[in-house]
Amino acid sequence: MKLSFDCDRGSATKAAFGLILLSVDETIEREFRPLFDQEGVSLLHARIESASEVTSEKLMQMKARLTDTAALLPGTRPLDVIAYACTSGATVIGSDQVAGAIQATHPGARVTDPARAVVAALAHLGVSRIAIVSPYVEEVSDALCRLLEENGITPLSVGSFGQAEEAVVARISLRSVEEAICEVGKDPEIEAVFASCTNLRTMPVIEACEKRLSKPVISSNLALAWHMMHLADLPTADRGPGRLFAT
Repeated sequence: MKLSFDCDRGSATKAAFGLILLSVDETIEREFRPLFDQEGVSLLHARIESASEVTSEKLMQMKARLTDTAALLPGTRPLDVIAYACTSGATVIGSDQVAGAIQATHPGARVTDPARAVVAALAHLGVSRIAIVSPYVEEVSDALCRLLEENGITPLSVGSFGQAEEAVVARISLRSVEEAICEVGKDPEIEAVFASCTNLRTMPVIEACEKRLSKPVISSNLALAWHMMHLADLPTADRGPGRLFAT
């Protein structure tokens, strides 16, 4: 029996997003799921091969894989925004190079990454003097600080868990993350705190940290989700936790 059917516009009637995440990332999908669970919004994933260690050399190796990984995302409906979900990778490779590699297969898509998104989020909040919580080893944390400084952002305090192993980063407890954010951000001169790395669990403690510190707290995943929605002209108010999604 041959059945009849008709077609509609599919699930992405408002916006279609692509997300390139690391093969070792265990966190971002869970943290993104409630934010993008919206009628008419589609979020499609592709994983890029990545090393278990976070070093500048290992991160740079992903540059050559970006175009082929982006090609794994469906092209039957043009994607509005594609995000490369690696803060340290975007820092080392460079946001413009990331965008060029992805747009080689999706020329009509707007492209973002956590480094670009954090700069945009801090500008949106009107802050420039920040504290940073980083899980990375020193060379990667230093590169992130330089990138932020080049964009007019001053890291006044930087705290790091000093981890090179992604599997360890994904298992740093929420209690440890909350206490780290509140420790590095306690100076009154600090206007906001940024918790870096898409594999670091942060979403459940954003609002608690903001309440304790009385200042904005953003993370790689929070800023990236906000920027993706912003680029797709979707409303962001109350779509996520914290002051970023309240302004």
